[in-house]
Amino acid sequence: MAQFLILVIFNSSNPMAKRSANSKGYSDRKLNTREVKETFLIVCEGTKTEPSYFRSFRVPKEVLEIEGLGENPTRVVERAIIRANEQEFDQVWCVFDRDSFPVSDISKAFALAKNNNIQIAYSNEAFELWYILHYEFLNTAIPRSDHSKKLSNLIGKPYAKNSHDMYDDLLSLQPIAIRNADRLLQEYPKPNPVTDNPSTTIHQLVKQLNRFI
Repeated sequence: MAQFLILVIFNSSNPMAKRSANSKGYSDRKLNTREVKETFLIVCEGTKTEPSYFRSFRVPKEVLEIEGLGENPTRVVERAIIRANEQEFDQVWCVFDRDSFPVSDISKAFALAKNNNIQIAYSNEAFELWYILHYEFLNTAIPRSDHSKKLSNLIGKPYAKNSHDMYDDLLSLQPIAIRNADRLLQEYPKPNPVTDNPSTTIHQLVKQLNRFI
């Protein structure tokens, strides 16, 4: 069975916080670095929602640094380029939302990513769309401010962006979300992340990670 190393980049200047995060939510299986076959770098725009979700994947991990950028998409891609130049990775991903970022920023981020062999997992408008797709197919745009209210109704409790439980809570519904996300993309013959609302490619990164669970 293939083994791999996943490196998730978020923001934390506290060494104790890093050690605490490294010890939570991961397989106890030890990896011999000589056996590692594939490495991932994931750089996220957000500091809470996306980090908490991807950190919860049940995959072998040797190194985890939690460092949330809290920056615009272009900055996220630029950070990924820097890290990819410092260390070789098999797959480099950037995760960000459409939100209200200028079109020029989104376009520049995608161009930079393409020119540097970086893949993007985006959501238009927000990452919470990926959560909603676990419950229903949504192909009508709704304001970002309504995502939390809708999610609260779907999950039966108040939704918190900094929740560490969303991966576990939604895991059994993940195949539904992947099908819904694929179906949603098919509604756009010529996909344009800037204007395709709603749309997401989070499931493409999820499918890559699931190869090694």
